[in-house]
Amino acid sequence: MPNLRISDAASLLGVSDDTVRRWIDQGRLAEVQLDSGRKGVDGRELAEFAQRLAEAPEPGVTVAASARNRMRGIVTRVVKDGVMAQVELQAGPFRVVSLMSRDSADELGLEVGAVAVASIKSTHVVVEIPEA
Repeated sequence: MPNLRISDAASLLGVSDDTVRRWIDQGRLAEVQLDSGRKGVDGRELAEFAQRLAEAPEPGVTVAASARNRMRGIVTRVVKDGVMAQVELQAGPFRVVSLMSRDSADELGLEVGAVAVASIKSTHVVVEIPEA
Protein backbone atom coordinates (compact mmCIF):
# COMPACT_ATOMS: atom_id res chain seq x y z
CA MET A 1 0.00 0.00 0.00
CA PRO A 2 1.51 3.36 -0.96
CA ASN A 3 1.99 5.88 1.78
CA LEU A 4 2.32 9.54 0.90
CA ARG A 5 4.08 12.46 2.52
CA ILE A 6 1.78 15.15 3.86
CA SER A 7 3.05 17.61 1.26
CA ASP A 8 2.25 15.15 -1.55
CA ALA A 9 -1.23 14.52 -0.14
CA ALA A 10 -1.84 18.27 0.10
CA SER A 11 -0.73 18.79 -3.47
CA LEU A 12 -3.03 16.04 -4.75
CA LEU A 13 -6.01 17.52 -2.88
CA GLY A 14 -5.21 21.12 -3.80
CA VAL A 15 -4.88 22.26 -0.19
CA SER A 16 -2.04 23.36 2.07
CA ASP A 17 0.15 21.06 4.14
CA ASP A 18 -1.36 22.70 7.24
CA THR A 19 -4.87 21.74 6.11
CA VAL A 20 -3.86 18.08 5.82
CA ARG A 21 -2.23 18.26 9.26
CA ARG A 22 -5.43 19.79 10.68
CA TRP A 23 -7.49 16.98 9.14
CA ILE A 24 -5.14 14.46 10.77
CA ASP A 25 -5.46 16.25 14.13
CA GLN A 26 -9.27 16.29 13.75
CA GLY A 27 -9.30 12.56 13.00
CA ARG A 28 -10.60 13.02 9.46
CA LEU A 29 -7.44 11.35 8.09
CA ALA A 30 -5.32 8.74 9.83
CA GLU A 31 -1.63 9.40 10.29
CA VAL A 32 0.94 6.81 9.26
CA GLN A 33 4.65 6.65 9.97
CA LEU A 34 6.72 6.75 6.78
CA ASP A 35 9.95 4.77 6.35
CA SER A 36 11.80 8.07 6.68
CA GLY A 37 10.28 8.53 10.15
CA ARG A 38 8.12 11.43 8.99
CA LYS A 39 4.34 11.66 9.21
CA GLY A 40 2.27 10.71 6.19
CA VAL A 41 -1.07 9.32 5.05
CA ASP A 42 -2.15 6.01 3.57
CA GLY A 43 -2.70 6.30 -0.20
CA ARG A 44 -5.88 4.20 -0.26
CA GLU A 45 -7.41 6.19 2.60
CA LEU A 46 -6.44 9.44 0.86
CA ALA A 47 -8.19 8.29 -2.34
CA GLU A 48 -11.40 7.54 -0.41
CA PHE A 49 -11.13 10.86 1.43
CA ALA A 50 -10.68 12.72 -1.87
CA GLN A 51 -13.84 11.11 -3.23
CA ARG A 52 -15.82 12.18 -0.15
CA LEU A 53 -14.52 15.74 -0.54
CA ALA A 54 -15.65 15.79 -4.17
CA GLU A 55 -19.23 14.77 -3.40
CA ALA A 56 -21.61 17.56 -4.26
CA PRO A 57 -23.25 19.28 -1.33
CA GLU A 58 -27.02 19.17 -1.05
CA PRO A 59 -28.41 22.01 -3.19
CA GLY A 60 -31.14 22.93 -0.72
CA VAL A 61 -34.60 24.09 -1.69
CA THR A 62 -34.92 25.70 -5.11
CA VAL A 63 -36.69 29.05 -4.96
CA ALA A 64 -36.32 29.93 -8.65
CA ALA A 65 -35.11 28.39 -11.89
CA SER A 66 -34.36 29.67 -15.35
CA ALA A 67 -36.07 26.75 -17.07
CA ARG A 68 -39.68 27.53 -17.96
CA ASN A 69 -40.63 24.14 -19.32
CA ARG A 70 -41.21 21.90 -16.31
CA MET A 71 -43.37 18.82 -16.63
CA ARG A 72 -44.34 16.59 -13.74
CA GLY A 73 -44.81 12.98 -14.68
CA ILE A 74 -44.15 9.35 -13.90
CA VAL A 75 -41.09 7.34 -14.87
CA THR A 76 -42.15 4.64 -17.33
CA ARG A 77 -38.80 3.14 -18.32
CA VAL A 78 -35.20 3.16 -17.12
CA VAL A 79 -32.39 1.54 -19.12
CA LYS A 80 -28.92 1.58 -17.58
CA ASP A 81 -25.57 0.42 -18.88
CA GLY A 82 -22.15 0.77 -17.31
CA VAL A 83 -21.94 4.55 -17.66
CA MET A 84 -25.20 6.00 -18.99
CA ALA A 85 -28.92 5.76 -18.31
CA GLN A 86 -31.96 6.46 -20.48
CA VAL A 87 -34.97 7.56 -18.47
CA GLU A 88 -38.45 7.89 -19.98
CA LEU A 89 -41.10 10.00 -18.29
CA GLN A 90 -44.77 10.27 -19.22
CA ALA A 91 -45.95 13.80 -18.44
CA GLY A 92 -49.62 13.95 -19.42
CA PRO A 93 -49.77 13.22 -23.14
CA PHE A 94 -46.06 13.92 -23.55
CA ARG A 95 -43.27 11.34 -23.53
CA VAL A 96 -39.97 12.86 -22.37
CA VAL A 97 -36.70 10.95 -22.77
CA SER A 98 -33.58 11.97 -20.87
CA LEU A 99 -30.05 10.68 -21.23
CA MET A 100 -27.94 11.07 -18.10
CA SER A 101 -25.11 9.39 -16.28
CA ARG A 102 -25.94 6.17 -14.50
CA ASP A 103 -24.66 7.76 -11.28
CA SER A 104 -27.24 10.55 -11.64
CA ALA A 105 -30.09 8.11 -12.22
CA ASP A 106 -28.99 6.05 -9.21
CA GLU A 107 -28.60 9.11 -6.96
CA LEU A 108 -32.07 10.36 -7.94
CA GLY A 109 -33.55 6.92 -7.31
CA LEU A 110 -35.18 6.90 -10.75
CA GLU A 111 -37.15 3.72 -11.30
CA VAL A 112 -40.40 2.81 -13.00
CA GLY A 113 -43.27 4.31 -11.04
CA ALA A 114 -41.29 7.17 -9.49
CA VAL A 115 -42.73 10.67 -9.78
CA ALA A 116 -40.26 13.12 -11.29
CA VAL A 117 -40.12 16.54 -12.90
CA ALA A 118 -38.56 17.04 -16.33
CA SER A 119 -37.02 20.48 -16.53
CA ILE A 120 -36.29 21.36 -20.13
CA LYS A 121 -34.16 24.24 -21.32
CA SER A 122 -32.57 24.24 -24.70
CA THR A 123 -31.06 26.63 -27.17
CA HIS A 124 -32.21 24.35 -29.98
CA VAL A 125 -35.95 23.70 -30.15
CA VAL A 126 -37.60 22.59 -33.37
CA VAL A 127 -41.11 23.95 -33.92
CA GLU A 128 -43.25 22.30 -36.59
CA ILE A 129 -46.66 23.09 -38.00
CA PRO A 130 -48.86 20.05 -38.50
CA GLU A 131 -50.83 19.45 -41.67
CA ALA A 132 -54.26 21.03 -41.53
